[in-house]
Amino acid sequence: MSLENTEIPDMKSIWNGKGGQVWVENQKLLDGMFKPFEDCLVKAVLDSGKVNILDIGCGAGATSLATSWVLGETGKVTGVDVSKALIQAAKERTTIGESSTQFICSDAQSYRFEEAVYDMVISRFGVMFFDDPVAAFKNFHSAATTDAQLHVYAWRSPTENPFMTAAQKAAAPYMQGLPKPEPNAPGQFGFANADYVREILTKAGWKGVEIEPIDLECSLAARELEKYNTNLGVLGMIYDQLDNETREEVRSKVQSAFQSFVKGDRAEFVAACWKITACAN
Repeated sequence: MSLENTEIPDMKSIWNGKGGQVWVENQKLLDGMFKPFEDCLVKAVLDSGKVNILDIGCGAGATSLATSWVLGETGKVTGVDVSKALIQAAKERTTIGESSTQFICSDAQSYRFEEAVYDMVISRFGVMFFDDPVAAFKNFHSAATTDAQLHVYAWRSPTENPFMTAAQKAAAPYMQGLPKPEPNAPGQFGFANADYVREILTKAGWKGVEIEPIDLECSLAARELEKYNTNLGVLGMIYDQLDNETREEVRSKVQSAFQSFVKGDRAEFVAACWKITACAN
């Protein structure tokens, strides 16, 4: 069975549909996987001395809350995300942790932030999904103070991230007809082209743009692999639509494709990303 007539929804629909709900359900798994990037962002904020932070595409709030906790009462952190489910999860975590972090459910590309307020804009994998990235980064620039800094992470190419593409490749025979992602288009690897990213930020008014390759070792429990593979990404969007026999075939092939990443009780991989930094002026 192939899904020749299946279409993947647009980004807003994904994050306000199954995509967002799946991230909520797998919040602990994903936060653990990407903890190295959270640590890098927290360190960057501390090293900068900035205290009024805007977290773009904050998801369920991990990076926003981690930043807020280290800044303490001297800081103010605002997280924004288009997903209602993720923002609700973030707000619930805020209540539990007694944090003063503010969360906004909106499209950061068009949301009217207060002007010249934030002295640092951060993001962990939240800036690659905008319909008009130049407009989005112009909006962030308007919200930034004159001495503000930008510090965000985005994925490099699919070929440099075999862990991120293994499930879809293994299931490819059952996913015929699905639209293929276009270069420089919204999506996980939308910022893979460094020249494209530099052009976006420059047009949006950011100065001193630096785009540095960074490879961080990430991992998750090996027992969580099947849950991860069949719930997230493009495969996760269509997995439940497969008939039982096909679903079992896909599950088996996908699990086999990930065996090379398994080391003992952990699945380990290198996340090949860009560290993108800039100044407001």
